[in-house]
Amino acid sequence: MMQIAVTVDTPNGAPLVVGSGQPLLLIGGPCALESEELAKTVAGTMQEICAKNGISYVFKASFDKANRTSLTSYRGPGLVDGLAILAKIRREFQVPVISDIHDISQVTAAAEVLDILQIPAFLCRQTDLLVAAAKTGKPVNVKKGQFVSPWDMENAVMKIRGVGGTKIMLVERGASFGYNNLVVDMRSLPVMRSFGCPVIFDATHSVQLPGGSGGSSGGQREFIGPLARAAVAVGIDGLFMEIHPNPEKALCDGPNSIPLHEVEDLLRQILKVRNAVS
Repeated sequence: MMQIAVTVDTPNGAPLVVGSGQPLLLIGGPCALESEELAKTVAGTMQEICAKNGISYVFKASFDKANRTSLTSYRGPGLVDGLAILAKIRREFQVPVISDIHDISQVTAAAEVLDILQIPAFLCRQTDLLVAAAKTGKPVNVKKGQFVSPWDMENAVMKIRGVGGTKIMLVERGASFGYNNLVVDMRSLPVMRSFGCPVIFDATHSVQLPGGSGGSSGGQREFIGPLARAAVAVGIDGLFMEIHPNPEKALCDGPNSIPLHEVEDLLRQILKVRNAVS
């Protein structure tokens, strides 16, 4: 199937287009919303970096991480307060925003603020959630489950298209390989692109070690760069990265987050690779 571009409405009125022949997309921000101040620091810095390098930017952060390892793990500020922060980010920095939805009860409120609705990897088979997200008319970013083959993601695509959804993006974030380990199969990138959807590579969750630290997940941050460069060489439409000013103190997914001060250098490397293979 010929690849279909996805158009995302933006606060400044200039549509952001994701797909073949379009600028690289970066979906980036902290794993979970920790504070309004931290969110603004990341959003403002990344907006400037992406504008300077010709990269489309969408700010990401979860208002609620419902699938944390332990009961005591930090989840975020919740639906109401979290969406309020995301609305401020959207308004102040004029950038689109994305966040996870975990239940159909969250869809209506989330769609009033978010420019893209994200389906977490663990919920990529949840039919009612996919259908509810599609019916909002907003772009839907579906993360491939660690337990799902790339070709089986066509079923998620067909569920969304079956109720009239046309704005679909798919995310590769690694596959379970034994206990507490993920491995990226680069074949999944062209496979999922063959469904006619832009494909995003999650360069930070792909180096996560789920539950690898006992009560929390670990990560191998040193492999973010190599995997991101490899994915761009294979062919993708965007990158997803968890970005934090100080990952060692992050309240969520610090071990697999990239430090804010390292992002621009990596993006420049990635653009060189992309230009070389285009």
